[in-house]
Amino acid sequence: MRMLPLETVKSGFVALVGRPNAGKSTLVNALTGRKVAIVSDTPQTTRHRLRAIVDLDDAQIIFVDTPGLHKPYDALGEELNRSSMLALADVDVACLVIDSAAPVGPGDRWVAHRVAEADARKVLVLTKADLVKPRELERQLAVARGLAEFDDVVVCSARTGFNVKGVIEAVKRLLPEGPRYFPRDMATDQPIEVLLAEFIRERVLHLTHDEVPHAVGVVIEDMTRESDELTRIEAVIYVERESQKGIIIGKGGEMIRRIGTDARVDLEHLLGTQVFLDLRVKVKRDWRRDATQIKRFGYGEGL
Repeated sequence: MRMLPLETVKSGFVALVGRPNAGKSTLVNALTGRKVAIVSDTPQTTRHRLRAIVDLDDAQIIFVDTPGLHKPYDALGEELNRSSMLALADVDVACLVIDSAAPVGPGDRWVAHRVAEADARKVLVLTKADLVKPRELERQLAVARGLAEFDDVVVCSARTGFNVKGVIEAVKRLLPEGPRYFPRDMATDQPIEVLLAEFIRERVLHLTHDEVPHAVGVVIEDMTRESDELTRIEAVIYVERESQKGIIIGKGGEMIRRIGTDARVDLEHLLGTQVFLDLRVKVKRDWRRDATQIKRFGYGEGL
């Protein structure tokens, strides 16, 4: 990685780890002040180890948003867990993210054990504080504190913005002196094609139900900047069953049109141009059990 040897500031990498739906990706977006990670209520929404950069006058903090650690049921789940564990092995600070609105359970304890084993400073972050009453929050905080030894504890709400700056300040205090690793105007190191594919997949997650979201993968096959005002994007939504393909397309193509219309809002905001989006749907049977296909989609980083 090319460093920018212009100055020395507080800098380093901070992993956000926790169970699925703990609020990690929503927190990443709040920390950076822009949308770099997709968000939904569907488990395994995050499939990439995403680095989001918070650049300050006196610091550069690289937050690493990881897939939720969970009991895997297929090769994709195993790969996502591997990606999260790899992130813990190479950071300066590990943040254990706990959902304030959900009871601390065996899954949280399992993740906390992995955080405790990491060779990094440790911060407990309780998210979704806006969803619980103060007395319930106090009980949840007392239980969470007992999961491991922490250098700091922060309670926040990414949705309302409550104490998001407190998370930044807590990890900044624990970072070493170092260079700025990325240009100051860079929000994430994700390739643009990955962001585009993920924004499309997010629309599928929001608009479909049951088993379909888990079976969806998106690949950007072509992106052409036709003018300063227009970008043409060709993307394929992959599913595992013909029945799922039918759901994605919808009656008379209604669902695929709605997915495209909703996705274009984020794509145009990201690219700064109007977008012509050509969406197709293809079946790749049982791709979540096929390591080769998982690698093709670029999910996780453990393969």
